[in-house]
Amino acid sequence: MRLMATIFTRIIDGDEPARFVWRDERCVGFLAATPVQPGHTLVVPVNEIDNWLDLDQATSAHLMMVVQRLGRAIDTAFAPKRVGLMIAGFDVPHVHLHVVPLETPYDFDYDRQVMDPEPRELDTAQARILRALESSNGEGNGT
Repeated sequence: MRLMATIFTRIIDGDEPARFVWRDERCVGFLAATPVQPGHTLVVPVNEIDNWLDLDQATSAHLMMVVQRLGRAIDTAFAPKRVGLMIAGFDVPHVHLHVVPLETPYDFDYDRQVMDPEPRELDTAQARILRALESSNGEGNGT
C-alpha cells in the first residue's frame, strides 16, 4: 500500500505543474524540470510502478510506442545527432523513460542538469515538440 503519491502521480493528477507534450489513458510525457539538454522529456505511465521490470507487456509496448513518437518529434524539433533513451529509476519510485536530444554520449551526464531552467526556454522546447508532433502524420498528441 502506497503512503504518498509520487511527484509524477501528483503531476499527472494536476496537483503539480508540468509542461506536457503527451497525454493518453496509459501515460503522459512532459518536459524534465531539470533537463540535461533542451527538449529532455520524461514519459511516465499513469499507474505507479516502481521498476520498469515490473511493467506488464501491454504497458511496456505502449510506452515504447510513445517514446518513439516523441523521439521522432524531438529529432525534428531539435535536429540532434541522436535522440537517446534511458531508464534509470533512482530518483523517483515511478517508472519514467528519459527521451533526450544528444550531441555526444556525454550529454546524459546528470552533472550537467540545469537546476533552474528559464521558464521561457522550457515553453519554447514544449512548443517545438508539440509543433513537430502535430506535423507528423497530422495526428494529435493526446494533450
